[in-house]
Amino acid sequence: MQKIYYGEMKHHFGELRLPDTDGPHPVAIVIHGGFWKQEFDLGITRDVAVDLTASGWATWNIEYSRVGQESGGWPGTFLDAAQATDALRMLQKDHDLDLGKVVTIGHSAGGHLALWLAGRKNLPETSPLYTNQPLPIRAAVSLAGVNDLKAMHDVHQFRDGALGNPSDNPVADLLGGTPEEVPERFREGSPKELLPLATTQILLHGDLDIHVPVGISDDYQEWAENMGDAVKYVRISGAEHFMLTDTTTRAFARVKEEMDLLHRYL
Repeated sequence: MQKIYYGEMKHHFGELRLPDTDGPHPVAIVIHGGFWKQEFDLGITRDVAVDLTASGWATWNIEYSRVGQESGGWPGTFLDAAQATDALRMLQKDHDLDLGKVVTIGHSAGGHLALWLAGRKNLPETSPLYTNQPLPIRAAVSLAGVNDLKAMHDVHQFRDGALGNPSDNPVADLLGGTPEEVPERFREGSPKELLPLATTQILLHGDLDIHVPVGISDDYQEWAENMGDAVKYVRISGAEHFMLTDTTTRAFARVKEEMDLLHRYL
């Protein structure tokens, strides 16, 4: 494993792992979740990266600025993910990577970024998230992903009101406001709003998930397919949110099946 910086800030780094097989290697960009909050880091997905590397993927487990850190939130979290992805062009100079076979795979908030990275090519040039010539993504894999930012915002808002809890809305914290206050940020930051992505998409979601409702993936698949995108949706019975990144679980075995198919047929 090599820790490599892709930018100038302390959170601008990733962990690159290469398989023992001959290259060039397909690349899985692994993106951790944690509702984009500073207390969660790439350690969450380290086991996932190790497991995928053993299966023949070069893995690039990326860190990025999160809410509560300098440059975290809007637009820094998005720009960091984009910069880390495009840094693969630099990494290819010293490593045997196949940049024609790049897949994003992310969990929860990382699932949001995995799909967003595949869709950022649809951003208008006026967007603060726009980057020229983004690295093409062959497939995007969302594990219990926040694929619709407005829906997730509304879920948290309703929960807070129903339970009488103090306001805790990670989506509003990420974007710096509500859908009414910053509608353009919801349009440019949400994968659902960037459809069609014209990229193969695989959604995996446990039906016992209480952190990101499985209905978000249900709805996203319907919208994406109605707009002409190819989407495979795997609803995993008996699985809760964190089982999808626990490499000892049946849920993760299902994730591995999908990644093995991508590795074989990309």
